[in-house]
Amino acid sequence: MKRQFHNSSSTKHKPTSFPMLSHKLSVKNPSKSTKWLISLVMLILLHLVSSSNAALSLREFLLDHLRVHSLPFREDSRHGNKPMLKEYDFIVVGAGPAGCVVTNRLTENPDWNILLLEAGDEESVITDIPEIAHYLQFSRYNWNFSTEFQPGACRGLNNERCPWPSGRAVGGGSVINNNIYTRGNPNDFDRWLEAGNEGWGYADVLPYFKKSEDIDVPELKRSEFHGVGGYLNVDYSPFKSKLLDAFLESAPEVGLNLTDYNSPDGNVGFSRIQATIQFGRRHSASQAFLVPIADRQNFHVMKKAHVTKILIDRNTKRAYGVEFTKNRKKRVVYAKKEVILSSGAFFSPHLLLLSGIGPRDQLEKFNIPVVADLQVGENLQEHPAFASLAFTVNRKVGLISDRIYSNLAKEVFKSFTNQGWTTSLGCEGLGYVRTKYNNYPPGVPDIEYIFVPAGLASEEEKGLSLLRKTMGIPDGTFNEIFRGIKNKDAWSIWPMLMYPESRGYVRLKSADPFVYPAVQSNFFQDPLDLLRIVEGIKMVIELSQTKAFQKYKSKLSTRILPACKKFDYGSDEYWGCCVRQLTMQMHHQCGTCKMGPRGDRTAVVDPRLRVQGGIKGLRVIDSSIMPTITGGHTVAPSYMIGEKGADLVKEDWLQNQSFDLVDNKFGPGNQIVTNSKPSSQSSISDLDFTNAAASSNFDLRSVKPSSSQTVNRRGVFKPFGFAQNNGFTGSYFDSAPNGFSTNNQNKSPFNPFVQFYGRSW
Repeated sequence: MKRQFHNSSSTKHKPTSFPMLSHKLSVKNPSKSTKWLISLVMLILLHLVSSSNAALSLREFLLDHLRVHSLPFREDSRHGNKPMLKEYDFIVVGAGPAGCVVTNRLTENPDWNILLLEAGDEESVITDIPEIAHYLQFSRYNWNFSTEFQPGACRGLNNERCPWPSGRAVGGGSVINNNIYTRGNPNDFDRWLEAGNEGWGYADVLPYFKKSEDIDVPELKRSEFHGVGGYLNVDYSPFKSKLLDAFLESAPEVGLNLTDYNSPDGNVGFSRIQATIQFGRRHSASQAFLVPIADRQNFHVMKKAHVTKILIDRNTKRAYGVEFTKNRKKRVVYAKKEVILSSGAFFSPHLLLLSGIGPRDQLEKFNIPVVADLQVGENLQEHPAFASLAFTVNRKVGLISDRIYSNLAKEVFKSFTNQGWTTSLGCEGLGYVRTKYNNYPPGVPDIEYIFVPAGLASEEEKGLSLLRKTMGIPDGTFNEIFRGIKNKDAWSIWPMLMYPESRGYVRLKSADPFVYPAVQSNFFQDPLDLLRIVEGIKMVIELSQTKAFQKYKSKLSTRILPACKKFDYGSDEYWGCCVRQLTMQMHHQCGTCKMGPRGDRTAVVDPRLRVQGGIKGLRVIDSSIMPTITGGHTVAPSYMIGEKGADLVKEDWLQNQSFDLVDNKFGPGNQIVTNSKPSSQSSISDLDFTNAAASSNFDLRSVKPSSSQTVNRRGVFKPFGFAQNNGFTGSYFDSAPNGFSTNNQNKSPFNPFVQFYGRSW
């Protein structure tokens, strides 16, 4: 019997049966294009069915199809076209933002072999669409964690628990997030430095932020605080609503400026969102850092590989490999130099605990031999928020379902040319403000505004309500507080607490590696956290009265939340009750393998990210090492941690070798690479980047018969030699990123079919 990674707090979804439709949709050995077409039809039908009872059942069936299949292109791929080695120099566990960066940078040394293990699957064309990120919460790309019960938060949500998404894919959380690129405040990193973490101050980490980045915002290209030529594309969404203009215009009315929040002087103010998108589509960690290096022969990416234990010699305390399960078989692979955990704030501590590294009492409870008694799993931090404010307007300027889904197929194909609402992030603007409870230095805000040109009820007309379902809001509660404004033009601002004082934890529920760990947020355990977010709500309501918003007659929906009716509407007590009832988290979990200097009893890793307690050959490089959470969305710091962590590994193993600084598309500015150049031969086994040109979807209309194409590290096509492939004149990586161009200087998409169909991770 196949063992499933399971969450004891979740319930199984029972799909609705439509035998005739299922038979019609069953295709024997479907091609990539057939799978893409079937799933696209499913997505369109999902939005177009009416709200009748029969249609609701059909909708459940369609949604189930997306949950189960999520457009897999290579369901049967295993180890690709070469066998897995018995031993690698480095084993990286987890292909999230940090893990992809680490793999990319370590493979710059052609003398090293790297194995990247990922429990999740590859991406799909659906994951490329930024606006529907909330759909992905219901797919195989989400681990579907929930918080443990807590008396002070999540009380009005399903099962009185907050859903807590965590990415499960080649690309990790960057496959299911909202693509928001915020680095945090300079003070965040200077606090790390002051705590004894040498080399982690703002001046130290800024070059690593720039190293990854290729800023595509025209007015920021010359900024000394942004990078050009890196792997990760950062841009504005092509879609911009009129309500975003109102949000930005409101800033001067409350004494704030429009800023670049990723510069050290722009941390208080309003801005359009800088996002990890390229040509209006998601630019994930895998697309940015793995796809462009497909010609390197010295690494192996293995998906659907569940790592269950780190192998550690109990005498020497050296990590020498990992155990993992793939295709229901237990496997072992060895590391000559290091095992690197990049599994995120839930699974990096989980693996350490399963391997005997963690609090002694917790390990002994499950009869796990203690290798090192460290505070693994403690210090969990997250950004709580409140998303249930809604302000109606008197014009058709918002994102509502009966308008944007009225011709979904047309909108999807408009996205091929970098247009339409599908290129939207869902949210459009950010604001950074200081409340009266702010006790941080000047220039450090304590609340982030997330501006959304819609309310939670704006998609209700089609009966979907997927966004609010991702938050766990029950039907009865939702209908009570949003009655009368469903599918109405509206906007919302979600106030997010930037620096929570409360701390949670990750702990074992079992010694079985296939049982989820317990995750407890302890939201609002510190009263100051609640005071700050309530003040943020009141400031949002004041903002709605500015001239910029009142030109649309913005009006707060004032239906009372039943669980809070004993308090006066609008009072601090009322809003505090609402926040405790309808708590939202931002899937910014971090801090569970805390970085700290030797002698810090709460630290798990040292400033070089090596696991403490006398352990050798084992590092953690991901968001779990953050001593304190950064002031913003955590994916950008995760990329930075990956960049700096990779350099720390290089420094420790290549102290006597020289490096070159290169500044071109094959080596982004400030990038340290070895003098040796990697081979151009492709050998990424589990991803099997071959034969895409043989697909009937590969469109060569814009390619001259006598030329060929290859992909550089930015994922942009350039002329290079030519290969014959199954009758097609051309060579092409099976997993090339979306939005490439035949002209290295022209980033305009040249062919929608190549962009959307060409990749098959």
